[in-house]
Amino acid sequence: MNKNDLISAVAESSGLSKNDAAGAVEGVFDAITKSLSNGDEVRLVGFGTFSVARRKASTGRNPRTGEPMTIKASNQPKFKAGKGLKDAVN
Repeated sequence: MNKNDLISAVAESSGLSKNDAAGAVEGVFDAITKSLSNGDEVRLVGFGTFSVARRKASTGRNPRTGEPMTIKASNQPKFKAGKGLKDAVN
């Protein structure tokens, strides 16, 4: 399922027009993104938790040349599925 398929599914299940459903889906994505960029986590009970994992700087190797290189510290988005989602999939 891609984003357009998700919008169509939301429109069909909620009775909204596709434009309204697109706005709702975009609003959810924007709210999650904004919360994560502020360092907060988003907990959706029964679905899962979005959080930010902080990765330390490290040294690695360039795969082409084998030379050591430094990898900058970064923040990575992370998702942990909740019990309801796990049960629905299994």
